[in-house]
Amino acid sequence: MFTLSLLPFEKSALEPHISAKTLEFHYGKHHQAYVDNLNKLIVGTELETASLETIISQTSGSANQAAIFNNAAQVYNHDFFWKSLRPIAEPAEPSPELSSLITESFGSLENFYNEFKTVALSQFGSGWIWLVRDDQKLKIIKTANADTPLAHGQKPLLTIDVWEHAYYLDYQNRRGDFIEGILKNLLNWEFAQTNL
Repeated sequence: MFTLSLLPFEKSALEPHISAKTLEFHYGKHHQAYVDNLNKLIVGTELETASLETIISQTSGSANQAAIFNNAAQVYNHDFFWKSLRPIAEPAEPSPELSSLITESFGSLENFYNEFKTVALSQFGSGWIWLVRDDQKLKIIKTANADTPLAHGQKPLLTIDVWEHAYYLDYQNRRGDFIEGILKNLLNWEFAQTNL
């Protein structure tokens, strides 16, 4: 059975870009609900002792297991999102290796920021924006609803949640401002480096 992973920072550590109040709802209510729902759905099945990654791979694309996939993928995506963020008091920049890949893939860090924001704003409805490694190149992709790069054989490095519950209390309909705040202030480049 799964439990809600601990946040890697205090709930106020992302302010002013993400408020403690947003985290109370996003982490404490939404993320917790995905964990609870997943546990209910897998109890007594062969998936009860499987890892999240195994559950995702075994249920991806299966219409009769869509509820299990959606909840497992949302647990995974949220765990990944929290690790993709760092407290405002801990400034970080991409490592030399990651900087080189970013420059090779996007031209510059500023171009990466611009492309990431453009992709985030183009996601219609709920979903996720990801920095993934595909062979030796980095790519920015979007996935709708609970979909995740794991289901498509891609290696995620960072993600930003663009479901409305991730930003609506702080930004209302200003998704672009939310994305900008994370890109310029909260991205956990050390976590991305560990995923290379």
